[in-house]
Amino acid sequence: MKILVTGCAGFIGSHVIEALIARGDSIVGVDELNDYYDVRIKKKNLDVLKNNKNFAFYKEDIRNLKGLKKIFEKEKPEKVVHLAARAGVRPSIEQPLLYEEVNVKGTLHLLELAKEHKVKNFVFASSSSVYGNQKKIPFSETDDVNNPISPYAATKKAGELLCHAYHHLYNMKITCLRFFTVYGPRGRPDMAPYKFTKAIMNSQPIQKFGDGKTKRDYTYIADIVKGVIAAVDAELGYEIINLGNNKPVELNKFIEVIEKVTGKKAIIEQKPMQAGDVDITYANIRKAQKLLGYKPETSIEEGMQKFVEWFSKN
Repeated sequence: MKILVTGCAGFIGSHVIEALIARGDSIVGVDELNDYYDVRIKKKNLDVLKNNKNFAFYKEDIRNLKGLKKIFEKEKPEKVVHLAARAGVRPSIEQPLLYEEVNVKGTLHLLELAKEHKVKNFVFASSSSVYGNQKKIPFSETDDVNNPISPYAATKKAGELLCHAYHHLYNMKITCLRFFTVYGPRGRPDMAPYKFTKAIMNSQPIQKFGDGKTKRDYTYIADIVKGVIAAVDAELGYEIINLGNNKPVELNKFIEVIEKVTGKKAIIEQKPMQAGDVDITYANIRKAQKLLGYKPETSIEEGMQKFVEWFSKN
């Protein structure tokens, strides 16, 4: 199978591609290698993939429709996994126009090209952020998500709506996956697992926002990859599916886990809660279990042990 993967140099993208190549798929990777975080990290992720004859890389911005068109015409992908996006709640509050351009217009470009090239299946990376600050837990795919509290969340909801329109109009097979706080080796340096581990190991202070009672449904990368690949293979009609761990972890407990794994005490700098942050993320994963056979297996202790081992070597 020839599969086009956007955001191929990113954390989730590089892991998904590794798994797809390992089973014999041919991958067309697209990434603009932006500087949202250190480009050297993305290049290192690419190095893991580059020597494989079943991987072709294109440095391209998904906002550039002409450039994408050339890639589709040359490579003729059969399926698309669209992971490229401007990520992060807090930066989206500072740069909402950039987030709209990349996450909304970029997604529309890919949907339009997938339609033109009669792509068999389109998998779109959405986010648990779309749930906003709702009080009903765990979060289910049927919940009302019309109250986003950050531009990032709003752009991900917009992406889901565009996917629905293309499914309705052109009968495209599209699955929107709502990821819940993904972590693990090669994880993003702007996220808590990486930032906290780095600070604690270097005896530097970590910033704790709020009283530490907020909870996140941390989901290990290997579990996410299995869910993404199951969605690629399933070719469902139009579905929105949560991919989480179904076990939220309190921030205070999360810090304790890192302390235990690293054998070092955290130096905590107390900060007020930040705009756009939610109190809890918690995935109801029954739909993923039913449609994708999804079964997360990695506990936060086990996952952070693996992450710290990777971090120490890298």
